[in-house]
Amino acid sequence: MQRFLCFAMEYMSQEGYDKLVAELHQLESVELPQVREAIAEARDKGDLSENFEYHAAKREQARLLGRIRFKQRVLAHARVIDMSRLSSDSVQLLSKVEMTNLANNARMTYTIASPHEANLREGKISIKSPIAQALLNKKVGDIVEATVPAGKLRLRIESIHLLEE
Repeated sequence: MQRFLCFAMEYMSQEGYDKLVAELHQLESVELPQVREAIAEARDKGDLSENFEYHAAKREQARLLGRIRFKQRVLAHARVIDMSRLSSDSVQLLSKVEMTNLANNARMTYTIASPHEANLREGKISIKSPIAQALLNKKVGDIVEATVPAGKLRLRIESIHLLEE
């Protein structure tokens, strides 16, 4: 069965694009040659039908080739956002948003990022996440309601900055 993945244009920061290019280069120029070498070494050990190292190396090669193809497709559809055309008047991709959870008055700050750049440890949430979807196109002072797995969040937008500000 053949799978078809639909890839739409993905907007991202220059930093995110450069990171993807570096990851792809690492996979193609370092990790893939290492796996091919492991396959060759395992093949030299004789009978392939019961050679665990050979089968493990082949599985790793298939996994790596899948990751390489995925990153190539993402990069083929990626568009770097021109930061000079963005505004901090409303929440959009690459906006850094400070907000208050009205249920407990907790403050939080997130940067709205492409799905490929999202990293909660770095405070970057995907533009496709429920919180980001609720915040999009809203302005400072607006109160938004986001439906998350734990229920509904009521958030007040305190400030909006562009990523590079």
